[in-house]
Amino acid sequence: MKKRIIGIDVARALAIIGMIIVNFKVVFGQSGPNWLRSIVGIFDGKAAATFVVLAGVGLALMTNSAILNNDQAKLKIARNRIAKRAVFLFVVGISYITIWPADILHFYGIYMAVTMLLLTSKGKTLIASAIAIILAFPILMILWNYETGWDFKTLTYQDFWTFNGFLRNLFSNGFHPVIPWTAFMLFGYWFGKQDLHNDKFIKKTFWVSTLIFLSIQALSYVSIVVLSAGNQDTAKELAEIIGTNPMPPLPIYMFNGIAIAFSIISACILIAKRYENNIIITALNKTGQLALTFYVAHVIIGMGLIDAIDPSKMGQYSVQFSVAYALGFSVLCILFAVVWRKYKQSGPLEWIMRKLTN
Repeated sequence: MKKRIIGIDVARALAIIGMIIVNFKVVFGQSGPNWLRSIVGIFDGKAAATFVVLAGVGLALMTNSAILNNDQAKLKIARNRIAKRAVFLFVVGISYITIWPADILHFYGIYMAVTMLLLTSKGKTLIASAIAIILAFPILMILWNYETGWDFKTLTYQDFWTFNGFLRNLFSNGFHPVIPWTAFMLFGYWFGKQDLHNDKFIKKTFWVSTLIFLSIQALSYVSIVVLSAGNQDTAKELAEIIGTNPMPPLPIYMFNGIAIAFSIISACILIAKRYENNIIITALNKTGQLALTFYVAHVIIGMGLIDAIDPSKMGQYSVQFSVAYALGFSVLCILFAVVWRKYKQSGPLEWIMRKLTN
């Protein structure tokens, strides 16, 4: 049996910390110096993309043995487990969506259901399916108005609790719509099916994905600057089409997100392998194992605490406060993970999920 890859959990910890920073900034406020807003803006859409890619890697690690050995009984058990976890995450996400409309967990449930249909597919089929989903999104945008249901000034969705509004939000224009976000999980699933113990493959993945990421970033930025010719309104319109922001999730953003996810995961695998016993790597490894617990906790506890103190001030805090609070909360999560894992094998919510879905 091959050794557990520590770098996967380290990457998961970094992704959840990135998501905490982004989400706290959105909820609490982001007024303040442009330099700090620009630095924090780097995480927008990329931390969440990495989180979903990692979920795909996790599904591959769950099923690789059964698929490789053509063990149909084991594969059936894995399918049932994935299906139950998809339902569990969907229900958990929906349960608190009134206090956290940007939830990603209920989307996860659908990504997992789609990926489940392709569990035994060849690598080329997985990549082709993921690319087809990415390219389907601009076609959807042409057929349907992406802005339907949205009040972008307040980031609220008007008809979320209607049948049509819910499906529209879920599949085409929510915060993390199934089309095209499922592609992140499919690319992650493909990556997880590779030999992640092979340093040569991981190093190659790191350099190629980093180069792709930097090229997309540079090309996007230069194109917007040149085509807008200094006009701010034109630049803003161009940024929505050829920018790397997650809304709308057009192909440039999607491929950019996949590239940075592969880059981060590969780097974490290599670094964690080399510094396996380092105190920081050990702490992040344990934090990553409790990622689901911390995702829910950052909404219920992290956001809930500030909301309870002064609800009227929500959205009006400075970016300095939002980032400092996010980093402080992340440190507490890391400390909690280190202490918790001394006594328990899995996090509180992870334990509940395993009990209900195994």
